[in-house]
Amino acid sequence: MASGKKSILIVAGEASGDLHGSKVVEALRQLDPQLRITGMGGHHLRRAGAEIVVDSSRLAVVGITEVLGRLGDLIRAYRKLKEAIRSQETGLLLLIDFPDFNLGLAGVAKKAGVPVLYYISPQVWAWRSGRIQKIVRRVSRMAVIFPFEVGLYREAGLAAEFVGHPLMDTLGEAGDSSPSRKEQWGGNPLIVLLPGSRHKEVKALLPEMIRAAEIITRERSEARFLLALAPSIAREEVESMLTPGGVRVQVVEGTTYQAVRAADLVWVASGTATLETAILGKPMVIAYQVSPLSYWVGRAMIRVKWIGLANIVAGRRLVPELIQKEARGERIAEETLKILEDEPTRRGIIEGLAEVKQKLGSPGAAQRVARMALEMILK
Repeated sequence: MASGKKSILIVAGEASGDLHGSKVVEALRQLDPQLRITGMGGHHLRRAGAEIVVDSSRLAVVGITEVLGRLGDLIRAYRKLKEAIRSQETGLLLLIDFPDFNLGLAGVAKKAGVPVLYYISPQVWAWRSGRIQKIVRRVSRMAVIFPFEVGLYREAGLAAEFVGHPLMDTLGEAGDSSPSRKEQWGGNPLIVLLPGSRHKEVKALLPEMIRAAEIITRERSEARFLLALAPSIAREEVESMLTPGGVRVQVVEGTTYQAVRAADLVWVASGTATLETAILGKPMVIAYQVSPLSYWVGRAMIRVKWIGLANIVAGRRLVPELIQKEARGERIAEETLKILEDEPTRRGIIEGLAEVKQKLGSPGAAQRVARMALEMILK
């Protein structure tokens, strides 16, 4: 390392941020092999070469009330990173998503005279729009992943650049060229279950998805079902929920994208997985459940009409969303049969998903963010 001033402190608090951040670290290493990168993250950032001072694996939560169970870990992590910002000769603070935590650190960096690059913007266009003034005061530059975010920040007085969505790096091209495994898995139709990456999501949604599979099987006896496990969910956890003697749901691990490519339709928990499914061009039914308190507090604050990112990017209800009590097996099956049995509806969804993919930009987001980071650290 040529100078302590060339070090970057990167903060990623969730699994997706850890993955996307690792791509930025890899790009930075290519541009400047001597660069020192430290921060908070998980195994992806560590493998990419970042020095992990706070392990983020214990910090992932969903919903407002669920945060309370991780409050102690969050406070300890915040204090350690605050100390790192103040004590190290950090040239740049690179924040990735995780807004409630990261905006506090941005304030610490501002007071310490450390420039802040924020990658994957807080969703001020969806809820808590008042945060934008805090962001403008504390963040130096914003690297946004949706094109409509650029005008929002520039209008508020913050330099913002659309870098493209990071999913386009992993799925944009591979989704078109990788071979389908539908013949191996069979099924007419083949339906893939993506009940989420968090334990509470899976516990709430998987039983309803299995109920939907039972209903679909009565209507379409040749239907087959794949449950694609997220890396954070153990096989034993889901197998205990599968109905003994009921409809057969095959559990697959490490082949989520291949399964979605092969699918005729996907049942997916609201979140980034809806964009992954959209990029792969597959019709879907989105489901969403959190605690009643988290839902009602969130509902009062949310400004967008839809919760699914695929619908938000489309700007319309392109695919069905089943929220809270609507996210039950009977409704999932009903919406599924509508799509499977009405070819114009199915074709309209597929065409709409192609438009969503186009709006997400071209591959290369990590390289663009890395160049922005180096520009800022070398000023």
